[in-house]
Amino acid sequence: MKPDKINDDAELVRKLKNNDEDAMIILYQNYWRGLYISAFKILKDKEACEDIIQDLFIKIWNNRDSLNITSSVQGYLSASVRYEVYRKIREVKKHEPIINDLMEIVADLSVSDLLEYKELQTQISQVIDTLPEKCKEVYHLSRNELLSHKEISEKLSISPNTVRNHLTRALHQLRIGLTQIVLIILSFIFFR
Repeated sequence: MKPDKINDDAELVRKLKNNDEDAMIILYQNYWRGLYISAFKILKDKEACEDIIQDLFIKIWNNRDSLNITSSVQGYLSASVRYEVYRKIREVKKHEPIINDLMEIVADLSVSDLLEYKELQTQISQVIDTLPEKCKEVYHLSRNELLSHKEISEKLSISPNTVRNHLTRALHQLRIGLTQIVLIILSFIFFR
């Protein structure tokens, strides 16, 4: 059943503070699409935008008791999304010089370097093969088929949080399993 529409911002906030789940549904239904579109215009990254919007609404629900919206709900939500988008851009820009350096290194790779890369890919596959079946499946859908958390969640009939947990576990295992190999490869690249 679709909840009744609430047109007044003050009433919506009041109902949220009173733990009204219908008010949360209305808030989400009224604003998620516009927020997503505004974030996507800047980031051009579907998954990052979905995560930003989902995290915003979760944060609102979790902090509903202390919710203090002094402007319009639209203004509050837009400012929150804008802040997260800029934070994401700063995060990417911080890593940009490293990525550029790595791209230059990759462009200069020789045949033997490419063989090292293939070996790294083999090692990654071996680490992934040690994961539990569902975790392995989530990792494959995310990294190889480039599905978003939401798409994986729907495809496997699990929650987006479970998807996130599986990916966190897989990446943790990869970090542990590949640390030594990466150090060897980096020493090979930088000290050849």
